[in-house]
Amino acid sequence: METYTYKGIADGKYVEGDIEAVNPDEASFKLKEQKVIITNLVRSSKKKKTDKKEKKKSGKSLFGKKKAKVEDVLIFSKQFATMVKAGLPILQVLSMLRDQMESPAMKDVVEDIRKSLEGGVTLSTCFGKFPELFDNVYVNLVKAGEASGKLDVFLLKIVEALEKKEAIKKKIKGALMYPGIMFTVAITVSAFMLIKVVPVFAKMYDGMGIELPAATATIMAMSDFLRGTGGLILLISLVGGFFVFKFLTTKNEKFKYAWHKQVLKLPIFGDMILKSMLARISLIMGNLSAAGVNLLESIEIAKSVSNNVVVLESLENVKKGVFSGDTLTKLFLKDPLFPPTFGQLISVGEQTGQLDEMFGSVAKYYESEFDTVVENLSALIEPIMIVFMGILIGGLMIAMYSPIFNVGALIN
Repeated sequence: METYTYKGIADGKYVEGDIEAVNPDEASFKLKEQKVIITNLVRSSKKKKTDKKEKKKSGKSLFGKKKAKVEDVLIFSKQFATMVKAGLPILQVLSMLRDQMESPAMKDVVEDIRKSLEGGVTLSTCFGKFPELFDNVYVNLVKAGEASGKLDVFLLKIVEALEKKEAIKKKIKGALMYPGIMFTVAITVSAFMLIKVVPVFAKMYDGMGIELPAATATIMAMSDFLRGTGGLILLISLVGGFFVFKFLTTKNEKFKYAWHKQVLKLPIFGDMILKSMLARISLIMGNLSAAGVNLLESIEIAKSVSNNVVVLESLENVKKGVFSGDTLTKLFLKDPLFPPTFGQLISVGEQTGQLDEMFGSVAKYYESEFDTVVENLSALIEPIMIVFMGILIGGLMIAMYSPIFNVGALIN
């Protein structure tokens, strides 16, 4: 039997001591049974040595480097959760992950966390030093894991939340990408025809001296406009309009509110955005409630789900109502932003005293609703874009060839 010296977290406090075991794996298993989250585990007969190479690596500055990406955080979180669940000491896990990370920026972040933890700082505080990577939800769930001795459970909840967040983002991007590409192609082809092809027809019709139909004359006038100073004016107007719109949506609160409200009312797209936010709000509220975070703080943290000021205002009103003593059910049913189904499902959770589980069920319900909206959008968008391109490009071609058809009809 060997004697191992350990440091760890139990019941939200830092603990240290000795434990006898055949090997480090058995020591880790015994400590895990005692609900001790291991931060360091060494044989007591050996003094801890610091690797010089490791020191050199850890001395790198975080400044002047590319920032870590969301994908890096997700990869790190998955591996971290798996290794902690396996019972490995946290400092050892962080050292291993630091060496495995492909992103130099993420390597530095992990090393900074490892050094801070080694210095006696709590794990949740270590993550809290990087709010751009680990948000309030992440930090609070880690804190709950430290306090309860179930860090592995809460890390898996974090991974689940991150995966769902990324899945929703990818689905929204995927739903918008196809119409975006098709629209860009249609506009590019139309612009090419107006600038390069239409002038050829214009010269031909001038030589023929025939009277042009109204549609053809209009197309030729548009071509002359784009090829002259009009094209430059249009380009400047579009760019200027974009920057004015950007300014108004960031600096003018009334315009920003009106625009964000209108976005949620858009056919199909508004419904898709709202349901994705309701799914994420529910998931976060459920996880935080299970972690023992008080309701007011949970609502405040849930506001990080969206930058839509209409959604933020609604959540702030709910928070104020809870502070005044109202039930979540009453507040959600009263607010027009939240569908009646949302409030009714939350009502069941409040009545049964299982609000965290009900929030989880609500999250799954709206994830399913979101998937249905995305599928419907994908089914609708292809025929709509084909018809749009057909009308735009086909209309141009018909307008340009119609004078030739008219001449042919007169000859016959």
